[in-house]
Amino acid sequence: MKQNLLDFEPAAMTAWFAEHGEKPFRAKQVLRWIYKSGESDFDAMSDLAISLREKLKQIACIQTPKVMKEEIASDGTCKWLLDVGTGNAVETVYIPEEDRGTLCVSTQAGCALDCSFCSTGKQGFNRNLSTAEIIGQVWWANHELGKNADGNWPITNVVMMGMGEPLLNFDNTVSALRLMLDDNAYGLSRRRVTVSTSGVVPAMDRLRDACPVALAVSLHAPNDALRNVLVPINQKYPLSELMAACLRYLEKAPRDFVTFEYVMLAGVNDSVQHARELIELVRAVPCKFNLIPFNPFPQAPYQRSDMQTVLRFRDVLMQANIVTTIRKVRGDDIAAACGQLAGQVQDKTKRTHRLIEVSQ
Repeated sequence: MKQNLLDFEPAAMTAWFAEHGEKPFRAKQVLRWIYKSGESDFDAMSDLAISLREKLKQIACIQTPKVMKEEIASDGTCKWLLDVGTGNAVETVYIPEEDRGTLCVSTQAGCALDCSFCSTGKQGFNRNLSTAEIIGQVWWANHELGKNADGNWPITNVVMMGMGEPLLNFDNTVSALRLMLDDNAYGLSRRRVTVSTSGVVPAMDRLRDACPVALAVSLHAPNDALRNVLVPINQKYPLSELMAACLRYLEKAPRDFVTFEYVMLAGVNDSVQHARELIELVRAVPCKFNLIPFNPFPQAPYQRSDMQTVLRFRDVLMQANIVTTIRKVRGDDIAAACGQLAGQVQDKTKRTHRLIEVSQ
């Protein structure tokens, strides 16, 4: 079987070339062709020796997940459904803005955490994505969208906020991150790459030491009793441990704050008292809040907080000098909004026995 070169982070690419009798600079050349030029044809890699091109054609490939479906929302948001084999599919979402292009990347097919407000969590966990399947989402999206008039790729920011918990697929996620950051690959700033976690505390410490990028934490509740219901992993890593892990992470983070994501659920976590509890909870943690309107999905047990309630909640936080934004709802008409990513996948957990088809 040919080696998919998208599976190699830069150091591993260099080691693989060395194993095949090639100098380290050859790995850098190929990295630049793959990621800076978006090239997948070895014959087109004109500064490689012909003999090396022939060798690579025999033993290697550059292969991304196949696209099953593309949808474009009225606001320009693009969603791709990608086939990752064995009956699994994941979703990738591109969100265009005037000053940036953000790609929301999946790291797992399904998710094991079963957060009660998240469509993806309802399908159960199927498997981790490989490094090639993670970075391949970035490669595909750039290739599909094409370079801008200035010759740059349109994706300027990447958020690991798609399907799955990135830190439960730690090694492959970090390998993909290193490709996003490496100057011979995409060369993105650490500040422009964000990993979102539900609070896997030991892996947060590992990420801080291995590849610190911007950190977002899916918080969603101001106390353990409520968070245990909304985000069940809280039962293993309660809020006191999570806040301590956030402080440790900031010692090496490229940003001097943590972003706390907070989905607004009507009558559940959106009262003024909840906001006041949050102020006490995060008092020692430099942070900003991103309030997320709940995005409904079939059989969802919650409703979206009305805007008056959201604004009141925001104002309480801001009066405590906590920077607080309200996330724009993007792509909800194609089920590409936050919490809606479910794709078309077979639930392997026996939580249900039917093919979940949310992406219609």
